[in-house]
Amino acid sequence: MKNKFLLLGIALASLTACKTASTLQLADVKTQKNISINNELKNDEEFVKIIEPYKQKLDKEMNQKISHTSVDLTKQGDNSNLGNLLADYTFDGADAWTKTNLKKNVDAALINIGGIRTTIGKGDIFLKSVFEVMPFENEVIIVKMKGTDLQGLFDYYAKTQVNNPVSHLYIETNNGQLTQSLINGKPIVPAQDYYIATSDYLALGGDNMKFFSKGEAISTGIKLRDLFIEYFKKTSEVVPNTDIRLNFIGKK
Repeated sequence: MKNKFLLLGIALASLTACKTASTLQLADVKTQKNISINNELKNDEEFVKIIEPYKQKLDKEMNQKISHTSVDLTKQGDNSNLGNLLADYTFDGADAWTKTNLKKNVDAALINIGGIRTTIGKGDIFLKSVFEVMPFENEVIIVKMKGTDLQGLFDYYAKTQVNNPVSHLYIETNNGQLTQSLINGKPIVPAQDYYIATSDYLALGGDNMKFFSKGEAISTGIKLRDLFIEYFKKTSEVVPNTDIRLNFIGKK
């Protein structure tokens, strides 16, 4: 790929150098037949033989059982069981890292429902299930924020009423107006520093979460998907919390 860019650069430089030429000679342009990619296209048998050992190894790894659930884990509703579960995993993993590296506690966690790409049906949970749920290489970020700046977070939920999963947060609205906002069951202390766990995508303002820009983003180096895999493996039987965290009264 680098060679292609180099050749392109040389070609552009050559054209620039020849600007004063009175005429340009165009090479013959020949049309080529398009190759349709469909079921009739035959496999490259030699290539298939080369990748088969790697495919078998990958399939074996991806099909390993890492946990089990007796209920369907879905992303439906304002307090989806899969959303709550992954937000709790984010909180727990980030809190462990923060205790070790910052000597602080994480106060809450927030992830986006759009980052959860699919659901997990009841039964065995395989490694590939987590890759399907979280195909992105997002990192866990700790955002240090003043209590006064957290108002932007609560206003965001009141305005959008989107079911982005949270942990250790309670947000209540009535007809789009914020009526209650709690962290760990307590009102916000304006002068206090709070540590919020989220993804790098959201910390950088993804999903229009601009309120995070008022805080200090701290990198953990932990991939969200790796964290989820670790916690699924720790739990032989997944029992997600179904408590109410987002209470949008009168939501249309």
